[in-house]
Amino acid sequence: MKSKNTIIVTGGAGYIGSHTIIELLETTGFNVVSIDNFSNSSAKTFERIEKITGRKITNYEVDLCSKNNVEKIFEIEKNIAGVIHFAAYKSVGESVLNPYKYYHNNISSLLNVLECCLKSNIPNFIFSSSCSVYGNISQLPVKEDTPFGKAESPYAYTKQAGEEIIKDYTTAFNQLQAIALRYFNPVGAHISGLIGESPINKANNLVPIITNTAIGKIEQMTVFGNDYPTRDGTCIRDYIHVTDIAAAHIKAMMYLINSQNKSNYSIFNLGTGTGVSVLEAISAFEKISGQKLKYTIGSKRPGDVIAIYSDTAKSENELGWKPKFTLEEMMETAWKWELEQINPIPTS
Repeated sequence: MKSKNTIIVTGGAGYIGSHTIIELLETTGFNVVSIDNFSNSSAKTFERIEKITGRKITNYEVDLCSKNNVEKIFEIEKNIAGVIHFAAYKSVGESVLNPYKYYHNNISSLLNVLECCLKSNIPNFIFSSSCSVYGNISQLPVKEDTPFGKAESPYAYTKQAGEEIIKDYTTAFNQLQAIALRYFNPVGAHISGLIGESPINKANNLVPIITNTAIGKIEQMTVFGNDYPTRDGTCIRDYIHVTDIAAAHIKAMMYLINSQNKSNYSIFNLGTGTGVSVLEAISAFEKISGQKLKYTIGSKRPGDVIAIYSDTAKSENELGWKPKFTLEEMMETAWKWELEQINPIPTS
């Protein structure tokens, strides 16, 4: 029997999924298969991955909410060592306006993939979770054993529910082991400048809004609230480079494959441990780009937490993972990617 040498990445054309595919191809011997229906991404992402790595990616353009179609993929693909599950809608604001879309997509897709893992005897599962599971909390930095707070948005609740579902599956079915990686705020782009955050829908995250404003796609950006109880009145987040996040997925997968896990279900925070305010992030971008950003102060957004940043001890000690990129490097790579989209390097 052949050894299991393939990793399935759901949402492989997405922001973090695409960077993780690059890390898998460049740092491991695994084959990679993607499942992505391009609901908020582009098929051109795979051309860019090929330009960087020299490798073509097999992608199945399938909606993960269709169980029959997902089952067909898992029947076709053999020797699967594990699944990294990114595919989910992720806009906090949109989830408040359209909760059904988020509950249906994020939960149904997860259940279908987990069922296929069991049916195909795939033992290793990595879940893309979020620091939003903690809600608004007063004790910082956040540790993995910090209890869930009240979910501030339907998106956050789908991540809380997703983690509980996975924990229940690993309890009920001993052949499945899983890790939930709770990202703080992924930003930046691949150092080549060839790939980065480029949602099909309107940008909702701070750094692409900053770069969109600097390039002129957005006339003026809005800072949502400046009277929060923080050092400059704006929300505080733990920004982390997307390539550091991607590298953590490889560490997590090998942690399971090499049986380093102490239980069938583990949780790790992925952050730098440093909180950065919205205004500080703007200042860091202005420093590396030499541009003055146009912004206005707006009202607070529903669903936004005040401040959150990570305790990094567990991921460093157990996974052997530590972020490498500075805030300035995060902004520099994000800006390089924004500029590349004006004058793109040919990908084919």
